[in-house]
Amino acid sequence: MARLRRKACVALFLFTLFVFGTLMGLRTLKPTEGFSDLAPGLEFMPIIGGKLDRRSASSDAAVSQGHPRIGGDIKAAAVSNSGQDKGIFYDVHIFYYMWYGNPQLDGKYLHWNHVLVPHWDPKIAASYPTGKHSPPEDIGSSFYPELGPYSSRDPEVLESHMEQIEAAGAGVVVVSWYPPGMSDDNGEPTEDIVQAILEAAHRHGLKVAFHIQPYLGRSDHSVHENVKYIIDRYGDHGAFYRFSTNAGTVLPLFYIYDSYLTPPEAWAELLSSTGAHSLRGTPYDALFVALIVEERHKHDILAAGFDGMYTYFASNGFSFGSSHQNWKAVKAFCDGNNLLFVPSVGPGYIDTSIRPWNNHNTRNRINGRYYETALQAALSVRPEVVSITSFNEWHEGTQIERAVPKKTVTRLYLDYQPHTPDLYLELTRRWAEQFNKEKEQWLM
Repeated sequence: MARLRRKACVALFLFTLFVFGTLMGLRTLKPTEGFSDLAPGLEFMPIIGGKLDRRSASSDAAVSQGHPRIGGDIKAAAVSNSGQDKGIFYDVHIFYYMWYGNPQLDGKYLHWNHVLVPHWDPKIAASYPTGKHSPPEDIGSSFYPELGPYSSRDPEVLESHMEQIEAAGAGVVVVSWYPPGMSDDNGEPTEDIVQAILEAAHRHGLKVAFHIQPYLGRSDHSVHENVKYIIDRYGDHGAFYRFSTNAGTVLPLFYIYDSYLTPPEAWAELLSSTGAHSLRGTPYDALFVALIVEERHKHDILAAGFDGMYTYFASNGFSFGSSHQNWKAVKAFCDGNNLLFVPSVGPGYIDTSIRPWNNHNTRNRINGRYYETALQAALSVRPEVVSITSFNEWHEGTQIERAVPKKTVTRLYLDYQPHTPDLYLELTRRWAEQFNKEKEQWLM
């Protein structure tokens, strides 16, 4: 009898451990919808390797049609023509980083040797390692790229990247941009790479938009000069992205990262029609999309004169804006105020290779299921545009670029197995196609 009780206790313990492990794995999904609303057919398939008139078209001045605040109240029509002859969808935008370097082309490693960022609390920081990574075996990422620690200046790398993005069906490459001579803290100036990216994108039928970063000294005045510089320098290129309103206005589109760092009153001087140095109605008018992090930011974005908002972060629950459960309310606010809402989705999140203390924001990929849940959450609010975080932000583990298994003496990198390195490119294409099918149904 005692032996039977011991066996029963062991069985109960193992069952409890299994249930706990399952719940811990599923917690990273967070959207309350779970998996029940995957794209039609996907649930039966294994995962393998006014308002806007949402319409996209492909041409040398290829545009996504829709509307922001410019042009009056327009009922949403939700149609997409986005270059479907090529299988490219200009209402799917993907964030792209060009800050990587290696000794062969740059004389040294850039970004792959990222520092271990200390926690802001010295007491917590003392518990974690410091220093920086030592490529090529030890890089600032939890995954390892198929192309190795590459240079963003390498023409073969750019060609491969645009081929991958084309294969994924995303039509607009949103480059992380700093003004000439400026960069983030871990890199060097990259503005001179933009022309090569435009050329490579053009060869693959892709368009390029700009993600203006919070460089030192950024203000409404400096962004005014940035916009003029970008449009003057690149506006005539065939790959330069423009968004078309159904009122007939065709305008560039700019994402403004960490827009909340500048007060709404200052942005209004640039973005309202009565501002002291307004771009409205000038040759440099454009659509400006701000980052929503906290709930109060939606009111600041409206007051500032922005044309829309995006959520960027791939870690569901990290911020108000990045929490899938809030997207319906944010979309309703945008619809009610004639703003564009661009939800951002990602395949997962892990930045502990550069922020070792940030494990609580990790979101496990679960072989693509996390990504699909995020995509379904985005499509459920019927957005005009969906953005993907990211193609190649390797530090934060949000990349859909091809990754491969790798083990070194000191590192065991994550990978996409048991699937192929193309897994997230293939999932992106399926959902881009599904997105555009659903938009046609919204019209009816």
